[in-house]
Amino acid sequence: MEQNQNGSKSYLFTIVLVAVLGGLLFGYDTAVISGAEKGLQAFFMEAGDFEYSDLWHGFTSSSALIGCIIGSAISGFLATNLGRKKSLIVAGLLFFISALGSMDPEFLFFEYGKPTYSLLIMFNIYRVIGGVGVGLASAICPMYIGEVAPSNIRGMLVSWNQFAIIFGQLVVYFVNFFILGDHIQPLVEEMGKGLAAINPAAQWTVTTGWRYMFGSEAVPAGLFALLICFVPETPRYLVSIGQDQKAERILAKINGSGKAAQILQDIKETMVVKTEKLMTYGALCIFVGIMLSVFQQAVGINAVLYYAPRIFGDMGMDDPMMLTVFMGVVNISFTLVAVFTVEKWGRKPLLISGSLGMALGAFGVAVTFGNASMEMVTAASLLIYSASFMFSWGPITWVLIAEIFPNTIRGAAVAIAVAFQWISNFIVSSSFVPMFNMHLTEGDDFGHWFTYGLYGVICIIAALFVWRLVPETKGKTLEDMTKLWKKN
Repeated sequence: MEQNQNGSKSYLFTIVLVAVLGGLLFGYDTAVISGAEKGLQAFFMEAGDFEYSDLWHGFTSSSALIGCIIGSAISGFLATNLGRKKSLIVAGLLFFISALGSMDPEFLFFEYGKPTYSLLIMFNIYRVIGGVGVGLASAICPMYIGEVAPSNIRGMLVSWNQFAIIFGQLVVYFVNFFILGDHIQPLVEEMGKGLAAINPAAQWTVTTGWRYMFGSEAVPAGLFALLICFVPETPRYLVSIGQDQKAERILAKINGSGKAAQILQDIKETMVVKTEKLMTYGALCIFVGIMLSVFQQAVGINAVLYYAPRIFGDMGMDDPMMLTVFMGVVNISFTLVAVFTVEKWGRKPLLISGSLGMALGAFGVAVTFGNASMEMVTAASLLIYSASFMFSWGPITWVLIAEIFPNTIRGAAVAIAVAFQWISNFIVSSSFVPMFNMHLTEGDDFGHWFTYGLYGVICIIAALFVWRLVPETKGKTLEDMTKLWKKN
C-alpha cells in the first residue's frame, strides 16, 4: 500500500540503473582507444599496400566520432518513432557488433593478422557502427532518465548518467592496464618506417593486445542490450502515442498513485500540440542547448581523455598508464560532487565555478608544460582541469539538455544539441595532436602552451555564456519548461 501511495524508490532506481549502463558503454567505447591506439598504429604501419600516416592514425583514433554524429542526429527520429526504450535496445546491439568487429575486423573477408588498406577501412566501419550506438545512447539515456525521474531528484539521477560515463572510462583504463600486463606499448618514433620504428619486444601488443581491448566491450554491451528489454517505456512517450493508462500505471509505480493522475494531466496539457515546430519557443531555446553542447567539448576535455597516456608520456612520467588510471579515479570522485550537489546548489553555480577551475588548470598546463623542474605542477594542473570539468560541464550539460527543452520539441531539440556536441568533439579530438605538436622554431613548445592557453580562454567565455544566457532549472518540472521559454 505504501508503494501505491508514495511510489517505489527501488523501482525507480532499478530502471535508472539499467539506463545508465548506456552511459557506461558511452564512456567505455570512447575511452578504449586510449590504451589501444599505439598498438593499432604499429599494426597498420606494417601494411605493405599503403602508408599509415599521422593523418590516417588521427582519423582512425577519432572515426567512432563520425558514428556518434550520425547516431545523435537520428536519435530524435528514433526516439519519437520507435520510443526511448527500443532506441536504447538498438544502441546496445550496435555496441555489441562494434566490439566484436573491432576485435576481429578480418572476420569472413580478410586474412587474419595481415594489415591492408581494405582492412583499415573495415576496422573504421566497425568503429563507426559503435559510434552510432554511442550517439544514440548519449542523447537518449539522459532523455529517458529525465522523463521517468520526479522533478525534485531529476538532476541528481541524470547526473548519475555522467557518473556512469566516467566510470566506464575508468573501467576501460583498468581493463586496458590489466590486458597490457607485463607487455609494453610499441615505441613508434617516426611514421613511414614500418617495423624499423616499432620495438620488437612489443609485438604481442601490436598483434593481439589492442584486439582484446576492443573486444572486452562486448560483455557490458551484451548485458545492456539484454537488461534494457525489461525496463518500461517513459510515461511522456506513452502519452505522446495515446497510451495514457499504461503511462499512469508507470507514474504510479514511480511517484505513487496520489501524484500520478496530476502528473499525467500536466503531461497531457503540454502534449496537446504534437506537431509544434522546432522554433516555436524561440531561437534562444535552441541556441542555448546547442552552445551548452559546443562548450562542453570546446573546453578540450576529450582531447585529454582520449590521449591521456600519450600526454603523460610526453611529460616525462615513468608510468603513463598508471597515471591515467589515477586520473580516472579523480574524475569519478569529482563527478560525485555534482551528483550530490546539483539539486542543492543548482545548475548554473556548478557550471560557472567549474569553468573557472578549468581555466586555472588549463593556464597552469600552458605555462609549465615542458619544464622538467615543474612536471609535478603540470600534472597537478592537468588534474585540476579534469576534476573541474567532472563536477560541472561533464554532468550538468547532460542534465540541462535532458530537461531544458519543452516536451513537444524535446526529441528533435536534444538530437540537434547532441549532434553539435559530437561535431565539436570530432573537431577538438582531431585537431589536438597537430595543434599540440606545432612549432614556430625548431624544438620550441609553442603548440603546448597555445593549445592549453586556447582551452583556458574558451573556459572563461563558457562561464560568461552561462552567467548571461542559461536559465536555472533546479526544481522545475519538465512541463514548466514550456512556460519558461514562452516567457522569454
